[in-house]
Amino acid sequence: MLTESTLKADVAISRTLIDAGDYFIGVVKAGQTLRILDLEGNQAADTLFYSATDTSERYSAMDTIREQGNVYLTTGSVLRSNENTPMLEIVADTCGRHDTLGGACATESNTVRYDLEKRCMHACRDSWMLAIAEHPEYGISKRDISHNINFFMNVPVTEAGGLTFEDGISAPGKYVELKALMDIVVLISNCPQLNNPCNGYNPTPVELLVWE
Repeated sequence: MLTESTLKADVAISRTLIDAGDYFIGVVKAGQTLRILDLEGNQAADTLFYSATDTSERYSAMDTIREQGNVYLTTGSVLRSNENTPMLEIVADTCGRHDTLGGACATESNTVRYDLEKRCMHACRDSWMLAIAEHPEYGISKRDISHNINFFMNVPVTEAGGLTFEDGISAPGKYVELKALMDIVVLISNCPQLNNPCNGYNPTPVELLVWE
C-alpha cells in the first residue's frame, strides 16, 4: 500500500550514502525509524535484520509470510524473527511492494543463472561477508546469513508457482520506512548486479536515513 511519510530529511539524526556494491552495517534502536531511499530508481537493497542483543535471532521470511498471509512486503507489514517476534514494521512505502523470496545474488547463483564467466563478478553475499569480517563487534558469522529482503526489487510469482526477475517498479526518490520494534542490527548490501533488470543494468547509490 502506497503511504507517504511525514518525516523530514533535515531532522534525521543520521544520513548515510551507500554506493552500489557497497554495504552498511549498524544499529537502529527500538522506536527509531529507518528510511531506505532509492535515489535514482530500480536499485535493489538486499537487507538482513538481527536482534542487537542476540544475533542468533534474525529476520525470518517464513514467519513473516505466514503471519501476514502475503509474500510481498509493504505498509503495515510486520517483519518477524525466527522466534516469531515482531522486529520492525513498515510504516511508509512509496514503492508499493518489496520482495522477500528471491534471495541475494552470489557468485554461485551468477554462474548458474548466467554464465561461468560471471562467477568472478561482485555479488551481495560478498558484501555481507566483507561487512561481518570488517565488523566482528556485531557478533554475526557466516552461518547467520539467512533470509533477506530485496527492497525495491520486483520478483513476480508465476501461475505455476515459480519466480521471475522483472524490471523494477521503483523510481527516483521512492523509499520504504521501517520502525524498529526492538534494537536491531541492520546489514544492507546495495546490489551490484549487472545481469538482471533489478537495477536496470545500472547499479546506483541508495541513502539510509534514521530518525528518533
